[in-house]
Amino acid sequence: MSLWPATNLYPIMANTKSAIKAARKTVRLTDRNKATKTRLKTLHRKLEAALKGGDEAAKKAAGSAYTSAVDKAVKSGVVHRNAANRAKAQVAKHVFAKK
Repeated sequence: MSLWPATNLYPIMANTKSAIKAARKTVRLTDRNKATKTRLKTLHRKLEAALKGGDEAAKKAAGSAYTSAVDKAVKSGVVHRNAANRAKAQVAKHVFAKK
């Protein structure tokens, strides 16, 4: 929740116009990154709950939702590509493995 101008919410110690803009951008991107990470944590908790339950359809749905969200987080630069690949490999191992 960023309001304009950002200088009223966060103290900015910038000296140049570009630094002031960069500080405003940082506030906006930080809010976006926090929202993305929170969503990933929520989906991960839902995935763990589905794994503890016995419903195969729920497991696959939660796994697909989590994998999709991780891919989107990589695309926006919130999560590193290799970290996302590790997370998706774990999901595949537990959810999509053949029994």
